[in-house]
Amino acid sequence: MIKHIVMWKLKDVAEGKTRDENARIMKEMLETLPPKIEELQQVEVGINILHGADQSICDVVLTVVCENKEDLQAYAVHPDHQKAVAFIKKVVNERRVVDYEQ
Repeated sequence: MIKHIVMWKLKDVAEGKTRDENARIMKEMLETLPPKIEELQQVEVGINILHGADQSICDVVLTVVCENKEDLQAYAVHPDHQKAVAFIKKVVNERRVVDYEQ
């Protein structure tokens, strides 16, 4: 079992929307992926409820569970995932990723 965790800090304003609006759009986009990508066993998306000047605070977190590395790679290159990635790249300042086996 592989867990893929991604955390993002969003731009204050991007694509004509606020950070909070873009966070909700990201959440909706990512949560629609499991029925479209069979390799995804579980997807959870959270929006941080705390805001502040602390540089370590991220705005959105994604946790994906896949059976193995091959399934994670299939998810990574899937066209529906790539559509979400294209939007996310426009609205984020920073991204952090951890992949690990359970």
